[in-house]
Amino acid sequence: MTIWDAISLFGGVGLFLYGMTVMSTGLRNAAGDQLRNILDKVTSNRYTAILIGLVVTLLIQSSSATDMMVISFVNSGLMNLAQAVGVIMGANIGTTITAQITAFNLTALAPLLIFIGCIMYLFVKKHSVKHIGSILLGFGMLFLGVGLMKSSIAPLADSPQFVRALSALDNPAAAVLFGIAFTALLQSSSSSIVIFQAFAVEGLLSYNQCVYLIIGAAIGSVTPNILASLTTDRDGKRTALLNLYFNLLRAALLIVVISIFPGILSGIQALSPGNIARQVANTHTFFALFAVLVLSPFANWIVKLSERTIPRHPDELRAAEEQRLIYLVNAERSIPSIAMRQAMLEVTRMGEMARENLDTALRYFFDPSQSDLFTQVETRETAIDYLNRAIGDKLVELRALPLSERDIFRLSRMILVVSNFERISDHAENIIEFGARLKNTGSNISTEGRTELRTMADTVLQTLDLSMKIFTTDDFSLLPQAEALEQQVDDMQETYMRNHIDRLMKSASNPVSAVVFTDMCTDLERCSDQAINIAAAFSDSPVDPDPILTEDAVPLA
Repeated sequence: MTIWDAISLFGGVGLFLYGMTVMSTGLRNAAGDQLRNILDKVTSNRYTAILIGLVVTLLIQSSSATDMMVISFVNSGLMNLAQAVGVIMGANIGTTITAQITAFNLTALAPLLIFIGCIMYLFVKKHSVKHIGSILLGFGMLFLGVGLMKSSIAPLADSPQFVRALSALDNPAAAVLFGIAFTALLQSSSSSIVIFQAFAVEGLLSYNQCVYLIIGAAIGSVTPNILASLTTDRDGKRTALLNLYFNLLRAALLIVVISIFPGILSGIQALSPGNIARQVANTHTFFALFAVLVLSPFANWIVKLSERTIPRHPDELRAAEEQRLIYLVNAERSIPSIAMRQAMLEVTRMGEMARENLDTALRYFFDPSQSDLFTQVETRETAIDYLNRAIGDKLVELRALPLSERDIFRLSRMILVVSNFERISDHAENIIEFGARLKNTGSNISTEGRTELRTMADTVLQTLDLSMKIFTTDDFSLLPQAEALEQQVDDMQETYMRNHIDRLMKSASNPVSAVVFTDMCTDLERCSDQAINIAAAFSDSPVDPDPILTEDAVPLA
């Protein structure tokens, strides 16, 4: 390998990592709710997930690419670890397609993907198209990086010294280690298996040597996943570990089995006598199938092992707890009165999370040095977005119950309140972005401006607290007080904006801080608007008439 090959290798790694980041961001923005729902339904069953991993890998001819997409999905919150492990297992089978066929050359498509993605991202104004363009750019750069790495390492296959070293691998442990190292360099188990086949056909490798090289190649194939996980969050890293642990367990299992039952190898050879290329291909496939069949029942243990290796932070545990329904899980099977109570509890829980998110965002805005608060808001915003969809779907399902006129009214208003809470959390996300913008640009809002924003923020939180109390207790005697607070916020916005303009006229101001002050006033005022909508949600609820007792009816004591 020349110095230029080494430079190409490092450049390929860099392009690969950046492409992974771009692709993950594009998936998060473009895929969003719809793809998440599809993946939840399609991969909720482990064996369905295995089938999907198999099919996708057959289509793109790269288990590494499939695994990298899985890491991206998990990193983007579109897939959980339990789903990911099934897809990874399926990918290990899919990558064993007939080894005589050259692996699908994804690198050849990379320039076209980059060109199309660039056009979509730079010249189309529609956001959804831009997101798709970002995905294509990420995919293109990712595969171009992999291709660059492969091309820089390819000369090793033509080295006489390398061929002699390969043909001398009679020790099983040495063969496994070489299979790991060689596949890690090529970034593709399919490619390494094809090379091993070629050497075997030329008589440079025996079948038994190829068996252990195949076992090592499976472990070496996780290298791209490890590299990809370097730019992901902790769940992305856990996904890469899932693949590593599965292939380590697979290697141990296969070594033990063929050591105890060496006749298995003779049986595989007997399927294609005299055709060592087919024997190698069959061995690759049978090993993968056997490992998945044996290890799939233990998939949850593999997930737990990855979580023990990278323990979950308290914030991650809290996020997992928040991002699920607690009260409405089976509410549609309950009697109407209990279902309505469960609905109120779930909506109130979401409201408390939205309120906490707004408070956390404001604390970050006024003290952006607390960088952990930024992450807390983003994580909780993801949970609130999930609850917005999940609670909304459940509330619609409750409409099928025999509800009274009053309950139907309250159910419809709860759907609106859920939307109000979600918008408050959206404003919280805007607020942390304002704080980050000030921090990143070194801008500062004047002392008078910060005091005004703090006063306005405190009043908004008071309005929201009172509104939630009215919503949960139906104490509409407090509604005038909430409306008065909301009017104070409106007045503050008008007064503070005039003061802000006066300050701008009297002295030079940083453009960033000037815009942020205006945007903060707007977002805070809109939060108070959402709060008053929550407070008044049930204010005109119809009253159920007294029940009419028939001769058979027995009134409650």
